[in-house]
Amino acid sequence: MQKILIPTDFSENSWNAIDYAMQLFRKKSCTFYLLNTYTPVIPSSRFMAKMIDGIRVVDAVRNASEEGLKKTVDRVKRKYRNTNHKFKTISSFNLLVDEVTDIVDSEGIQLIVTGTKGASGIDEVFMGSNTVRIIKSSKKCPVLAIPQHFAFVTPSEIAFATDFNRFYTSSELYPLLELANMFQATIRIVHVQYGIKALSELQQFNLNMLRRYLEGTEHYVHTVSELNSVSQTLEIFSQELDIHLLALLNYQHSYMEKMTREPVVKRTAFHTQIPLLVIPELGMEGVSNDWEEEENTVSN
Repeated sequence: MQKILIPTDFSENSWNAIDYAMQLFRKKSCTFYLLNTYTPVIPSSRFMAKMIDGIRVVDAVRNASEEGLKKTVDRVKRKYRNTNHKFKTISSFNLLVDEVTDIVDSEGIQLIVTGTKGASGIDEVFMGSNTVRIIKSSKKCPVLAIPQHFAFVTPSEIAFATDFNRFYTSSELYPLLELANMFQATIRIVHVQYGIKALSELQQFNLNMLRRYLEGTEHYVHTVSELNSVSQTLEIFSQELDIHLLALLNYQHSYMEKMTREPVVKRTAFHTQIPLLVIPELGMEGVSNDWEEEENTVSN
């Protein structure tokens, strides 16, 4: 049974991510952990109210969090009535990213699903600050970011953006392959090229190994010239090929890191119009037992 964590603030943006996850994993046995964190301001002045209708502020906020989670689960069950799905709710007085990290460790979470909404801040124009923080802090499991207004589409076309400069392990590629196999999807390997330059021996070796991992899965390799930026290039590629999900590995000098560091003027065009699967760097020693167990279950 797959364990999936979905943070929610009870907004329609959060609900859209929940809705997407229910449809994406409708045929799989899953336990969904719905998380709401709250950090109410503790009154320190005699001029600030410490009580709301006779209830302490902290208690009132906690009660609202717990009630919101209960209503969300009820809403999901009324809409989907899926016996494959179980739900656990977590209401926590904590910072969101800290709590997400703790739950991933303690519960063996295999995937985080979160909504994205473009922010006005300088550093996270294209995705939303909370989503970027979760992605940057997630070292053990992938993050699936769902755009605010994206309606579910069966992901029959999945893009995997890579520069071939890094060797990928089977554990790192497993989340991508699992989704492709679930929906008999085509994987489009996309390489953003800077000028006219042939692949190095290292890049060619990594490409060959990647294709070996993808044996049995329909896949194609696309080389595209960089336009204004990596983000804009991938955006246009996704639109032209009607991509339903874009996957990237998050490591030093990766496309994901480059996009979060691009000047604002270059990345305002990229608003994650499609779901984004960000896979953390695991390395040879970072193989996840949870993914391995899931892989054995699938293969059997």
